[in-house]
Amino acid sequence: MSRRKAGLYVISLWLLFLLVIIITAKIPMCWGEGCEFIGVSNFHSGIIVPIICFVCLVWGGYEFKKFEFDIKGSPDLPFRLIKVESINYEHLTFLATYIIPLVTFNFESTRYLIVLALLLIFMGIIYIKTDLFYANPSLALLGFHIYRADGEFKTNEVRNNIIIITRCKLKAPERVSYIKLDDRIYYGAKVK
Repeated sequence: MSRRKAGLYVISLWLLFLLVIIITAKIPMCWGEGCEFIGVSNFHSGIIVPIICFVCLVWGGYEFKKFEFDIKGSPDLPFRLIKVESINYEHLTFLATYIIPLVTFNFESTRYLIVLALLLIFMGIIYIKTDLFYANPSLALLGFHIYRADGEFKTNEVRNNIIIITRCKLKAPERVSYIKLDDRIYYGAKVK
């Protein structure tokens, strides 16, 4: 399960990686007369950070495809929603709290890049240990919603304050088929 959580953390940083590429990419272009090759060493120094971010974007793409594959697995028996509350604001909270401030780092300084890497690692550990992997702004951009709900499961067991990640709109008393992502976090879909 923590492998999936780590993957969702990488997906949550897609926007950061994209913004860092835009900020740091120094691809020299010259159109017209008098253009000449700047040399490999000059090209190399301005492209290391964007290449690392591009690799992380590809890694996030792989993790998203794996997540999509996992959620297409066989669902558990559906449960009935008793109470449902949209908590889509959690996407925005993660974006405003973590992603936007990190874009303001000085990407020219090696020291700041080391601090940024350490911050991303520490944030990832906290993100995984506190089960905040569902508050993922990239999933919001991809059409997912987050709900906090109470549900009645098989044998009339009621589970309170579960988190449901879904691509559909949910409301009580609909039935939801689900795949368990964590003890209290599920991927869900309406039973038609």
